[in-house]
Amino acid sequence: MSGFELSRHTPILGLPLWALIGVCIAVAAALLLSLCFVLLRKGESSRTAAVPIAAPKEIQEVRVDSDHASEPDPSPPTPIDPQKPHFSPTKERNGAGSPDAAPGVSRLGWGQWFTLQEIMAATGQFSYENVIGEGGYGIVYRGVMQDGTQIAAKNLVNNKGQAETEFMVEVEAIGRVRHKNLVRLLGYCAEGVHRILVYEYIENGNLEKWLHGDVGSRSPLTWEIRMDIMLGVAKGILYLHEGLEPKVVHRDIKSSNILLDKQWIPKLSDFGLAKLLGTGRTHVTTRVMGTFGYVAPEYASTGMLNEKNDVYSFGILLMEIICGRRPIDYNRPPSEVNIIEWIKIMVSSRKTDEVVDPKMPEKPSPRALKKTLLVALRCVDSDSQQRPTIGHVLHMLQVEDFAYLDVNF
Repeated sequence: MSGFELSRHTPILGLPLWALIGVCIAVAAALLLSLCFVLLRKGESSRTAAVPIAAPKEIQEVRVDSDHASEPDPSPPTPIDPQKPHFSPTKERNGAGSPDAAPGVSRLGWGQWFTLQEIMAATGQFSYENVIGEGGYGIVYRGVMQDGTQIAAKNLVNNKGQAETEFMVEVEAIGRVRHKNLVRLLGYCAEGVHRILVYEYIENGNLEKWLHGDVGSRSPLTWEIRMDIMLGVAKGILYLHEGLEPKVVHRDIKSSNILLDKQWIPKLSDFGLAKLLGTGRTHVTTRVMGTFGYVAPEYASTGMLNEKNDVYSFGILLMEIICGRRPIDYNRPPSEVNIIEWIKIMVSSRKTDEVVDPKMPEKPSPRALKKTLLVALRCVDSDSQQRPTIGHVLHMLQVEDFAYLDVNF
């Protein structure tokens, strides 16, 4: 085509032929580019939908307990008192768990993690000579760590079912608790099938040994020391009932679960039987826990669990500390087998001075003895609704002017 023809004006807007050809080429190119862009976007969208989103490693490793995943919490959220410790689900701590842990057991994220090798070395390979006690589901061993720290290692002997539940309850419930009258949990071991709780070691052992063991004709537990033990235990229980959220019912308050340090300061131990309660709720359980002679009658017969069960057990403990007798003792005459019935007989006969532990160096004043016996009897009232709270019990033990002291007995 000659240059003259390309320069010839066309009827379309009077444009030269070459300009019209250029416009057509530009429009065609624009349409082609638009079509390619649309096809490219569609291709990317299909590929994105086909590729799964990669979750972070931390999210992939989280496992949910199937027993609880489908169960909604029946209780509404409870406002948290900022002054009270609040227990929330623990976060996983890198390195704190064992890769070969039992299936279904979550790795724990609280406290110091001890290896099985460390604990076995500290306890002499769980030597029988180092056994210092036996509790619910576990044997307690005395041990010494490499740095010289003395420990009490509770080795759970049954690592399936309830024992695993007990382990989780103990660690979650008391791992962060700090109170003068509660035994402190230092850490744990969760290695393979082993579940071990590591507590602080308390030098003077348990109260049961000092009340019923061979301590000679004169007990080192004076009335003043015994009163301090009563008050200290009451303060520990009060903290469990009113100082934590959710509240804790111990369920197994007894003399063998009261440990004494060098200054005879009592520390409540063995939270393996503890039951966490939601605020304002009474729990019904088909598995009654506790020790014969200390268990509240309504709990034993119905499984109804609340703080008043602990108050009953504490009342039995008060009687045991005063009298130096076991709650149930079949070696005594029939009328003296049950400590509650025996004390009631002695009180009604106005022989209260005869209930005092004969090994006590000095007897308490009649007024102090009378007050303590009255408090103990109120704690073991057969009607749980009539029992005082542990806070009220503590107040009655502390005050000098007690309203019921005018009762004649």
